Order: sequence, then C-alpha cells, then structure tokens
Amino acid sequence: MFAIKPLISMFLLLGAPSVLAATFTFTAIPDEDESQLRTRFDKVAVYLEEKLGVEVKYIPVKSYSAAVTAFRNNQVQLAWFGGLSGVQARRLVPGSDAIAQGYEDQFFKSYFIAHHSTEMLVNDSFPNLNGFTFTFGSKDSTSGRLMPQFFIERNLGKRPEDIFKRIGFSGDHSRTIAQVQAGVYQVGAVNYKVWESAVAAGKVDLKKVDVIWESPTYPDYQWTVRAGVDDTFGEGFKAKLSTVLLQMNDPALLKSFPRKSFVAAENSDYEPIENVAKTIGLID
Repeated sequence: MFAIKPLISMFLLLGAPSVLAATFTFTAIPDEDESQLRTRFDKVAVYLEEKLGVEVKYIPVKSYSAAVTAFRNNQVQLAWFGGLSGVQARRLVPGSDAIAQGYEDQFFKSYFIAHHSTEMLVNDSFPNLNGFTFTFGSKDSTSGRLMPQFFIERNLGKRPEDIFKRIGFSGDHSRTIAQVQAGVYQVGAVNYKVWESAVAAGKVDLKKVDVIWESPTYPDYQWTVRAGVDDTFGEGFKAKLSTVLLQMNDPALLKSFPRKSFVAAENSDYEPIENVAKTIGLID
C-alpha cells in the first residue's frame, strides 16, 4: 500500500515527457542574407505559436539541400521552400503537401543582371551571353539556377558550360547581386523579389549593375507540410495550419517576405518545375 504513491509519483515523473505537447518546427531555404531570414522567420514562429496553440521553433539551415534533409529526417515539419526544393522534399517524403504560397509565387520571375562594363542593356530579346562569366545562386535554387539554366539552354541552344567563360554558384541571391556589382562575375541570375527589395533598401549601386533581362513567369515558393502532422499534433492540425498560413495578413510580416498575401497551393501547381528539373537533368 505504502509503495503505491512513490510508484505513481515515479510514473508521472518518467511519463511526463510523453504527455507534453511536441514542438512544431519549421525551416526555410537560405535564399538571402541570414540576418534578414532570422528576423523574418522568428516573427513567423511567434505568429504560428499564437495561432496554433503549440510551441513553435524556427530552425535555420546553411543550404537549400540542408533544408530538404531536415524535412526528410523529420527535424522540421514545415518548410518555406522554393519550387525545386519543395519538389525534392515531397518526393522524399510521400504524403507531404504544398499548402500555401505567396500571391506573387503563382507567377514568379528571374532577372538576369549584368555589370555595366559588359555594356549590355535591357531589351526584349534574350541577351547574347556567349563568352561572359556568369553566376547562378544556389545549385538547388529555382529562380537562381533551375529556371535561368532552362531559359539559357532553350534560347541559346547550348549547355551553360559551352556558353560561359566561367560559371559560379554564389549560394544565395544577395551574394549574387554583390558579386556581379563587384565585377567578380559579369552576369548573374537572381530572384526578382530579392533584387527589388535590395534596390528599394539602397543596397544596389545601379551605376555598376542593373537588370538586362526578365524571364517568363513560373510557380515558385511555397509552404510545404510534412506527412503525419495530424498524428503528432492532433486531428485537424494540418487543416488549421493551412488556414493560419493563409490568414497571415500582418503588413509588416508580409512586407518582410515580401508578399502581398498568401493563397492556397497544392502539389500539382509545381508539376511544371518538376518537369523542367527532369528536362535539364537536375532530378531523375
């Protein structure tokens, strides 16, 4: 009889972690300056925690592939992916879904930017890039590599290695802008949103670098949720998460992305990205 209370106390003590609510974790592809990403997504974490009623934590990563790996390994249950990284992640974790995208992500664009020493000016026709040095962003970037490479090959009829004198991969759009502005590379491909934000913030010297070509539109960024979140966080959690993301309407938060609003997304929206990735050999 007297042993029951200690046993109950020990059971409660040992069992406590299993009844505590799990922490909902998310990440984002590191497509621009790390401090800007931390500021934005820490605010997103506060917003999600308030609306979902669970502890929420943002986990930064160092590369696009690290974001996909964290998603695959269930280190995160939600990710702000680009078009290509989202496709890669959902192929690795069947049952995962794209659930929300920025309004602008339905018709995203890449810009080609050039150092003024190239004397290339913006025009309606595709620029003659033969013989220049060129930098993409991350190797897994949709707007900084996948779609630019596709448009280059389609318009010039050759692989990038047969066109450029030297090819680089800056790692993110902010570094692409900095490298072209400094003349490290003569031409580069960037996410149009990062470019426009950098120009608005006075971080671009337009006497040294400017846009020379604007791509056709394509689907890009999205929030993708991992399969099985209802099992961990309760029935209906995925639907609630979708609603909360679509209702993210704080002007300051939207401006930090920057997006006008968030709208519903589904996996089929990104079939064009998957098809392009197969066409140029980035996925099987």
